[in-house]
Amino acid sequence: MTGGGPPRGGGAGPVAPGRGPRTRGWPGSLRDYALEMRGTVRDGERGPLLVIAGLIVIWIVFQALDDKFLSPRNLSNLSVDIVGTGLVAVGIVFVLLIREIDLSVGSVSGLAGAAFAVLNVNHGMPEWLAVIVAIAAGMAVGAFHGLFFAWLGVPAFVVTLAGLLIWNGLTLDLLGASGTINIDEEGLVASLTSRHFGDDAAAYAVAALGTAGYFLAAHRKRARHRAAGMPYRPTGEIWVRTGLLAVLAFAAAHTLNRFQGLPLALLIFLVVLVVSDYVLRRTRYGRRVYALGGGVEAARRAGISVERVRVAMFMVSGTLAAIGGLFVASGLTSASPTTARAAGSGMLLINAIAAAVIGGTSLFGGRGSPWSVLLGVLVIQSIASGMGLLGVEDAVQFMITGAVLLAAVAADALSRRAAARRGRP
Repeated sequence: MTGGGPPRGGGAGPVAPGRGPRTRGWPGSLRDYALEMRGTVRDGERGPLLVIAGLIVIWIVFQALDDKFLSPRNLSNLSVDIVGTGLVAVGIVFVLLIREIDLSVGSVSGLAGAAFAVLNVNHGMPEWLAVIVAIAAGMAVGAFHGLFFAWLGVPAFVVTLAGLLIWNGLTLDLLGASGTINIDEEGLVASLTSRHFGDDAAAYAVAALGTAGYFLAAHRKRARHRAAGMPYRPTGEIWVRTGLLAVLAFAAAHTLNRFQGLPLALLIFLVVLVVSDYVLRRTRYGRRVYALGGGVEAARRAGISVERVRVAMFMVSGTLAAIGGLFVASGLTSASPTTARAAGSGMLLINAIAAAVIGGTSLFGGRGSPWSVLLGVLVIQSIASGMGLLGVEDAVQFMITGAVLLAAVAADALSRRAAARRGRP
């Protein structure tokens, strides 16, 4: 049975969302899919395939300039390096979806790392308890920002900009005159980035589970849409997408196994992405988030508590920023004024926002996905890794990262303009 036939009862046939009906059968559906993708590019829209294409170009260029770039060691290190920034960026996605911004995430991540180090090293608190306190502090900071914004009406930009300064100052005060605090290199937090699953089966199992999960989710979505008479993707296209994902997933697993195996940090990051995507796409609360991003007044008329959703999104952002800060501290095995200052007002904040936007989350709200962060942060960290191997100065890295971010935002604006001309949201 192919996905090209019409549903029983005269429902809608297989079509792409917002596009015309597709030809029956595999060849026709794939041909129409290619035409659809060409149309989205022509209309100024951008999807994951364009980001993937850009990532491939980046990898080819850096591999040509330095043959160590695509080595198993460097790619394994890259898979760990993306996690701290990636977790912070996932929190940014939640806030961007409701048309807001959180400029404090870098400072919150630095505060969490410093709080953990002070409590564990200076005061002897057990690591697990210090981790909980640090994450709870991030959640509390997010709630503080959300309450000022949602209930007092202070613009989120102003609230979080003030938070950037306040929490950065508190972090420096916590670290004190001694400055750097080294954490236990054999401890719980340090193991977040140092531990790998050496058994090859672990990486391949994650690749298999991810591929199977995508296939089942795509088929369930197709069945729901078909039963409701909504446009749905043909079975052939789902098989092709699953096949491409399987190739990428197992290639990644094979590469990781050639070095030290699956990193614990990467596994945790993937779990956070899966859970975040499920919450946003498959729960009533997630639908409220997208509805709020589509328009505040429309959301109010639909009975959505706008204030509660806003506070919750900033709490999510603060929580994930704190977790990301623990991963940053893990990678450095320390908390210091220099790293805290850099996190608060420097590259961690910029890279997190850039990762979300480059991956496909709109700065204008209502459009995006946590999975966009995976692609965006790979682009950002690949550029940083490649230029680091080449010995490029920080000044050049800043300029290139800024140019990539500007291009992504411009593409988003063009997409909105093209959609408005064609009467689509």
